[in-house]
Amino acid sequence: MTVMQTTPADAASTDPVDICAAPPRRHPRPDGEDRYTISEVVAFTGLTAHTLRWYERIGLMPHVDRSHTGQRRYSNRDLDWLDFVGKLRLTGMPVADMVRYAELVRAGESTYAERRELLESTREDVLARIAELHDTLGVLDRKISFYATEKPAPDPLRPAADTLRPAADTLRPAADTLRPAAGGR
Repeated sequence: MTVMQTTPADAASTDPVDICAAPPRRHPRPDGEDRYTISEVVAFTGLTAHTLRWYERIGLMPHVDRSHTGQRRYSNRDLDWLDFVGKLRLTGMPVADMVRYAELVRAGESTYAERRELLESTREDVLARIAELHDTLGVLDRKISFYATEKPAPDPLRPAADTLRPAADTLRPAADTLRPAAGGR
């Protein structure tokens, strides 16, 4: 479940199906053989085991299958969902909105309009952030251009420091002669 659009499943069907706007990442195992442990999902997604458990606890990652020993077993669908959640995180969507979106997905097709509204609102926020970043990039480009073309101004204190250095070097031997000898006063 990565970034999705709705289209008919095939020419004969009018039932909408969510498909990826971009090709999904390749799964490590084919469907049917996709039973991943939490450590495998950690390695594949870059999320921590703590984060995966937290997602499950808050309802963002519900219904993770379990083995007969109670260990979590993730599927390719779970990996796709985690990829989509990662995209939502990158948008800056609040966790509460992500959980709400997950609840709407679980509620079924009757929630398409509310899901669309939530994603459209997030899209507007992303566009506003992109505009801010674009303006910021313009400021950085102007500063970089300025520093690339300007020569540094001479340091007004530098000539004085260079002039004083020889004087200090000539005074140092005189200062050494004024120090008392070691052990005496």
